[in-house]
Amino acid sequence: MKGQWGLLFALLFALIVAVFAVINVDDVTVDYLFGTARWPLVIVILASALSGALVVGGFGIYRVIRLQMENRRLRRQYEQLLNERETRVEPSLTTDTGESHSSDDSTNS
Repeated sequence: MKGQWGLLFALLFALIVAVFAVINVDDVTVDYLFGTARWPLVIVILASALSGALVVGGFGIYRVIRLQMENRRLRRQYEQLLNERETRVEPSLTTDTGESHSSDDSTNS
């Protein structure tokens, strides 16, 4: 459900940006490090929104990959601990005299 809300908000945001961009069709001057150019404002707005989405998407993909790697590492560690637990010899619950040693022996009155 969380993904559906995210998709809904992304589509709503894209619609708002598209309407805003279409309304602003005048030419603007864009200054680069190596010069200037005149572009329609709609192109500047859409390019800015697209570059921002790519940056956010890149960070999101990085986070997902990092979480998957951590999940894989923790699963291996869990499996290793289970294997160690299965192969470990349980300590004996008997005393030197062979009597059973129980923690629920509260009936010794």
